[in-house]
Amino acid sequence: MKLYKKILLGTGISLVTLALIAGGTVYGMWFNEINSLCTIKKLNDANDDVKAGPVYEISMSGDYYFDKFLEQGGASSDQDLINFLVDNLTKGVIDIDLNAPSIGCSSFTFQDENGDRYFARNYDFSTTTSMIVKTNPGNGRHASISSADLQFLGIEGELDSFMKNALSLVAPYVPLDGVNDAGVSCGIYMSYQTNTQDDGTVEVESTNQNTDKPDLTSTTMLRMILDYADSVDEAVELVSQYDFHDSANTSFHYMVADSTGKSAILEWVNNVADHDDGTQRELKVYYNDADSNVGEREGQQDFQYITNFLVTPDYYQNDDQKAGFDRYNYISETIDPNLTNSDGLFSYQEGLDLLQDLGRRTWDPLHGVSDSNSITVWSSLYNLTDKTVTWVSNEQFDNEEAIFTYSL
Repeated sequence: MKLYKKILLGTGISLVTLALIAGGTVYGMWFNEINSLCTIKKLNDANDDVKAGPVYEISMSGDYYFDKFLEQGGASSDQDLINFLVDNLTKGVIDIDLNAPSIGCSSFTFQDENGDRYFARNYDFSTTTSMIVKTNPGNGRHASISSADLQFLGIEGELDSFMKNALSLVAPYVPLDGVNDAGVSCGIYMSYQTNTQDDGTVEVESTNQNTDKPDLTSTTMLRMILDYADSVDEAVELVSQYDFHDSANTSFHYMVADSTGKSAILEWVNNVADHDDGTQRELKVYYNDADSNVGEREGQQDFQYITNFLVTPDYYQNDDQKAGFDRYNYISETIDPNLTNSDGLFSYQEGLDLLQDLGRRTWDPLHGVSDSNSITVWSSLYNLTDKTVTWVSNEQFDNEEAIFTYSL
């Protein structure tokens, strides 16, 4: 009997030991991922009355393997990126599917009466789940705060399962706008570049450069800027070192700004007569203080603004082809109505008010606009001087519970 008890006791201790070892192994393998998952919290519930989706926050632990991602040469396609993320972030346990819905957005820069520089952004889409992503990877990379639409990861509605929460670990790889602790901010915007098929149908033509440079997809390029760029000039230099590949069969352009007041619009275009071919596009950069070729008004203004059409001169045959051209003009005329405010002097509150005016729930009824982007999912106002963020969910500018502030 004593021998039997000793065997049971020994077996029990062995099982506990194995369980502890197994648990320790899992925790060791998933250390940063588990710590990141523990930080996920809901900031705002969905609100069916205003068709608003829920808002979440995550603080990423560790470096989320982005150094490793760049060291391997980045990714030239969504599938290459997915393979990397599955192997590293989800350890082969969870599959990923990247999607990019048709979105419409607006951004602008300005400076307030104290000289603080700002980058403002509206993200227009439809009801979706959004996440504010905080990162601090260290090792010479910048801390940042960015915004992600989790529908890009195939997540809809609440984070009500382990699988959805685990997929959120990929959020640092799909930012749509953000700011880093060097005062560099960036946003990504659909450019709707198309080609016409032999049968007359019009399809979006993605940029798909193919030289001997390493590769980046749309949102990973924005992540690189947030993690590594100290200035607009450095962001442009970094971007120029990579072949650019639009994600999910769509096309994008960017605006980047820094705390000195410098900003730039980045576009990938080629010869206008042959702009259908996405493999032949080249990076074009239009700086806020040297963009007279974009337009006479732009040349007189040192602040900058962007919506969903390419500002590249002579790209379009007429203004009707320019998506968001009405919002583009409204931004310029609101900040500088009489061409007497070329420096873009504008208060913090005026910046929020302009974002609200451009919000699709406000804009569409007033201007007779109707398309799939019927909602502004978030409005983010980044102070590039003191590195603070005001983030407003779903145009709820009068609801304190839907406004979130951060500081780097």
